[in-house]
Amino acid sequence: MIEAVFFDVGGTILDETREFADWADWLGVPRHTFSAVFGAVIARGQDWQESFRTFRPDFDLATELAHRAAAGRPETFGEEDLHPDARSCLAALKEQGLLVGLAGNQPAHAEASLRALDLPVDVIGTSHGWGVAKPDPAFFDRVVRAGGGDPSAILYVGDRPDNDARPAMAAGMPACLIRRGPWGHILDLPAVAERCLFRIDSLDELPTLVAAHNAVGG
Repeated sequence: MIEAVFFDVGGTILDETREFADWADWLGVPRHTFSAVFGAVIARGQDWQESFRTFRPDFDLATELAHRAAAGRPETFGEEDLHPDARSCLAALKEQGLLVGLAGNQPAHAEASLRALDLPVDVIGTSHGWGVAKPDPAFFDRVVRAGGGDPSAILYVGDRPDNDARPAMAAGMPACLIRRGPWGHILDLPAVAERCLFRIDSLDELPTLVAAHNAVGG
């Protein structure tokens, strides 16, 4: 039985299109060029920050975030950046009596921004707040503790087979891969995807799948 569902944030709940467009503008790079390089970096299996270093070899994320804030151009997100299916999916899972949480790699400002959205969730955890980032097993240990302690009863939902599904399953959790965003469309790891409990194209699919799974006792 699934008793809790935790979601990755960027790419899964949040549409990062505007975020990366803002980064392209900040770096002074055409948006189309930045997107192409970003996709190539993902396809090569490199860390996503290598996209930035292609244009600025000394790029440091924390430093640039501080520079952007000082310049009045901070990285931010709001209601308009939620995927259209996010809020309704979270609400539907809550209506099934499940514990619902968010847990993703996010910088310092993100937790307050997520809370300001007033999403129908019980738990909000970030890599900055927890002091550990995916795919570190310690991150998923935190998810398990926040979700009640039984990993087999906690579904983790994300767009990345490498950072989301694989380490979640290694921690004993069932996983759901959503095919959206750059990683969802480019990074193909069939051996990981085949082991997932669910593979979906929209969060609209998830409440029905979870309800059907629980109806037959898992």
